Amino acid sequence: MNVRAFFALRVPDRVTRKLADYADELCQFDKGLQATWVDSSSYHLTLCFLGEVSLEQIELLEQRTTEALNAKRFNVVLDHIAYYAVNPNLSVVAAMASAQPELGDLHQTLVDIAVGCGLSYDDKDFLPHVTLGRLPAQNQFELDTDQLPALDLSLPADAIVLMQSRPGEQGSIYTPLFEIDLPLVLAN
Repeated sequence: MNVRAFFALRVPDRVTRKLADYADELCQFDKGLQATWVDSSSYHLTLCFLGEVSLEQIELLEQRTTEALNAKRFNVVLDHIAYYAVNPNLSVVAAMASAQPELGDLHQTLVDIAVGCGLSYDDKDFLPHVTLGRLPAQNQFELDTDQLPALDLSLPADAIVLMQSRPGEQGSIYTPLFEIDLPLVLAN
């Protein structure tokens, strides 16, 4: 049996509430009413999408992630909204982080772990993000970034979660498969 899975960070309630308010403001740009807005209870920051994963690979991913994960806790700063095509059929409107070395390093570590577990990963254009809405790749969504309120939120990168994604009636249903805490940095 295979499951669709991805590595993620949880989004704390304080950030979820602000992102939900922000998504409400973004609805005005959906002129063709084509967006499927993500329920705020499902918000997470996707770090690395893995696709189909076997149960054996999940066990190996947990073991290798526990062994290889040496990134220290840090804060991810979400500072802008972006719209981009995820694949030929799907686009997303997402809260994004500008380049952060710690986030880039964490993403690459997770990609390396996935490849080391026998998963193929070829999404070179992937960027960690919090999906707020999904649209067909060809759509009428017009995002005027000059009219958007500033986005300045941070969330802790304190634990990596492997999530399962299953289709549901109201959008995807996410189930955590395992969670691994990142180590604390102790002051000297």
